[in-house]
Amino acid sequence: MTTSNTIRRLNAADPDFARHLAHLLSWESVSDDSVNQRVLDIIKNVRERGDAALVEYTQRFDGLQVASMADLILPRERLELALTRITPAQRQALEKAADRVRSYHERQKQDSWSYTEADGTVLGQKVTPLDRAGLYVPGGKASYPSSVLMNAIPAKVAGVSEVVMVVPTPRGEINELVLAAACIAGVDRVFTIGGAQAVAALAYGTESVPQVDKVVGPGNIYVATAKRHVFGQVGIDMIAGPSEILVVCDGQTDPDWIAMDLFSQAEHDEDAQAILVSPDAEFLDKVAASIARLMPTMERAEIINTSINGRGAL
Repeated sequence: MTTSNTIRRLNAADPDFARHLAHLLSWESVSDDSVNQRVLDIIKNVRERGDAALVEYTQRFDGLQVASMADLILPRERLELALTRITPAQRQALEKAADRVRSYHERQKQDSWSYTEADGTVLGQKVTPLDRAGLYVPGGKASYPSSVLMNAIPAKVAGVSEVVMVVPTPRGEINELVLAAACIAGVDRVFTIGGAQAVAALAYGTESVPQVDKVVGPGNIYVATAKRHVFGQVGIDMIAGPSEILVVCDGQTDPDWIAMDLFSQAEHDEDAQAILVSPDAEFLDKVAASIARLMPTMERAEIINTSINGRGAL
C-alpha cells in the first residue's frame, strides 16, 4: 500500500496552538452530528422493533445472510468447541491470564457491614451485585480476548448472576480466542451482534436479548456514542473508544520504538488517536521518518495510516 505523510505538526510557540490542539482533541471531530443522528435512529429502531431490527442491521452492517435471531445466538457448546480449536499454548495463556485477573479482583471485593448505635440507629454499607451485566467485545477489525477476561471475570467475582456478551462477526469471521476466553471467564450468553444496535439491545432488551443493568467494554465511535445515549437507562463503565495514546519523550529514545508505540493504538481503529509530544523538533522528524518506513510493514497498515494521518499529531 502507499502511505501518505500528512501527520499534523503542532508547535506550542505558535499563537493559534491552543485552538488547533482543542480541535484535534475534541470529541466532535469524530462523533459529528451525522454519527450522533445515526446512533439515535438505531437505538429508536431497536427499541421499537427488537429482534427484527437486530437481524436487519446485522445483514446490512456485518454482511451476514441471517434468517432470524436464532442465527445470532451462540450456545455454550460453541464456546467449549472454541477451547478445542485454539492451540494448547493459547489455552494455557488464557487460563493463566484468567487466574491472575480473578486473583486480583477477589482481593478488591468489598463486603457489606453494619453496626447499631446506642440509640438503636443501624448504620452500614450494603454491597449488592448486579443481576445482569452486558459485555461488548470488539470484532472484525480488532478482536481482543483480553476484553472478555478483564470485564467478565470481575463481574463474576462480584457475584453478578448473568453475564451477556455481544460480539460482531463481520462476514462471518469468528475469533476462536474470543470465544475460548468467554468460556474460560464463565460468560453465560453470547450474541453475535455489534455496533450501536448491540448496545441498544443490551440497554432496553429485545425478544431474545435480555435487558442488563450495566454495559461495559470498548468499541468504535458508534458503540461509544451509543453508550453515551443509553447511560441512565443502564450504567456504563466509561466511554472507551476510540483508542488514544499520548507519548511524551525527551528525544533520547529510539525513534522506531516511539513509532511502534503510536502504532499500538492507531491500529485499533481509523478514528483512534496517537499523539507524540517532545521538546526536540529534530527528534519529531526522526519519528516521522520511522513511521513512514515502518508503516508498510505492519499487518494493519491501512488502518494505521488512516488513523495517524487523520487524527494523529507530532
